[in-house]
Amino acid sequence: MRAFLESAVFKFGGLVIAGAIGLMVIGVVQMRNARVDVYPEFTPPSVQIQTEALGLSAAEVEQLITLGLEQDLLNGTPWLESIHSSSQPGLSVIDLVFEPGTDIYAARQMVQERLTQAHALPNVGTPPIMIEPLASTSRVAMVGLSSKRVSLIDMSVLARWKIKPKLMGIPGVANVSVFGQRDRQLQVQVDPAQLRSRGVSLTQVIETAGNALWVSPLTFVEASTPGTGGFVESSNQRLAIQHVLPISSPADLPPSCRR
Repeated sequence: MRAFLESAVFKFGGLVIAGAIGLMVIGVVQMRNARVDVYPEFTPPSVQIQTEALGLSAAEVEQLITLGLEQDLLNGTPWLESIHSSSQPGLSVIDLVFEPGTDIYAARQMVQERLTQAHALPNVGTPPIMIEPLASTSRVAMVGLSSKRVSLIDMSVLARWKIKPKLMGIPGVANVSVFGQRDRQLQVQVDPAQLRSRGVSLTQVIETAGNALWVSPLTFVEASTPGTGGFVESSNQRLAIQHVLPISSPADLPPSCRR
């Protein structure tokens, strides 16, 4: 058999070389017209849901956000094959994998319809968002910040308001997630004995602390609707009253208002 193959190669050598050259030409032409991608798309259709809850531990994120989304809202979505979740400090991530061949945009539509009911969950974080479709390569880079002089809160402000917008502005970037983010908090430690002796209720403490913030997530305090302090009504018109907070320096402004 080996001698037969060797004789065939010598006999039809020109034909073999011509065939090889033809295959190379076809390959070059097809490569120039092919779609550019790093790797072929081999993963099944999937959708990722992320919910930020700054200040919450991983256990609190799991109990207050992840379980409600995973078990009550997203479980039972049409064409769903499997669902996985991950709870991290300040961030909930839920991955939904659909059956092979499922139209990714139809699957996203089904998920979006389920997310319209997310208002029934505890209001402890931002509304859940659906991440743009990702390639099979998924996350391509991870950047870590560390400093011996800058606090975690200042680094979180830098990552949220400087680094993330710059990266999101790069064409082709679908999402930038910030893990371990720390936000400024107002913590009030209440002494029940002092409250009783001074005749102050816990509700008064909560309202006073909430109104001391620029914007408060508490819906029953005035700071929950910044800039609206009521109105003065006369016989022919209604004049709105706006809150004007004293600002001694640009550092008192929130990062979104600084220039």
